[in-house]
Amino acid sequence: MNPHDFLKKWRNHELKERTASQSHFNDLCALLGVLDPIGADPTGDWFTFKKGASKTSGGEGWADVWRKGSFAWEYKGKGKDLKAAFNQLLQYSVALENPPLLIVSDMDTIRLHTNWTNTVQEVHDFTLEDLLDGAKRDRLRAAFLDPDSFKPAKTRQELSEETAAEFAGLAQRLRERKHDPQRVAHFVNQLVFCMFAEDVGLLPNNLFTRMLELSRSDPAAFRDHTETLFGAMASQGGKVGFEKVD
Repeated sequence: MNPHDFLKKWRNHELKERTASQSHFNDLCALLGVLDPIGADPTGDWFTFKKGASKTSGGEGWADVWRKGSFAWEYKGKGKDLKAAFNQLLQYSVALENPPLLIVSDMDTIRLHTNWTNTVQEVHDFTLEDLLDGAKRDRLRAAFLDPDSFKPAKTRQELSEETAAEFAGLAQRLRERKHDPQRVAHFVNQLVFCMFAEDVGLLPNNLFTRMLELSRSDPAAFRDHTETLFGAMASQGGKVGFEKVD
């Protein structure tokens, strides 16, 4: 299958996940030049559809596709929540021998999460249009044949040390501007908490990141934006623009 045929077939489909997922994966294998699960492993020992797994939260389930030592793959219907699919895979990962890559797809986007212990997780997206690019197809093929090529170079400890140094530098620059050290410490803690709150969904729709991006182009507005945000977070809730903040 060539890239244009693949896009023509899958760009406008309206099929449900259950109906389409295995066909999509087989076509993807043909596009990437790798054997599909049945062609590569007729016994299903190391590469298979519907690999059964016990959930860490209890109960049984299955990954839509599993390739030993490479990945577990979960499909969702077109336009569905890929974050939910990823959380589902996380519950299976231990039973699936902790594959280094956890991949989710709604058949429009393929999202690859790295899953190595003590490394900074990276996320790589491949859209349908990306698959027209030979280099990006090669990169996705590596998930099958060379998953270690996706292993992040940076450990969590290294990232923590770098981040701590960044915040220490920020605090020092604020103190050099004659700001009270206690107020500086409190402000830095507020920033860190906003990052946490955004990551776990307490702040909706990447609100804090969007505020920082807006302030980058309009630094004079940063104070007003942060006062509004911190005020909403510190009270009984409120709105920042059109976003509701608990």
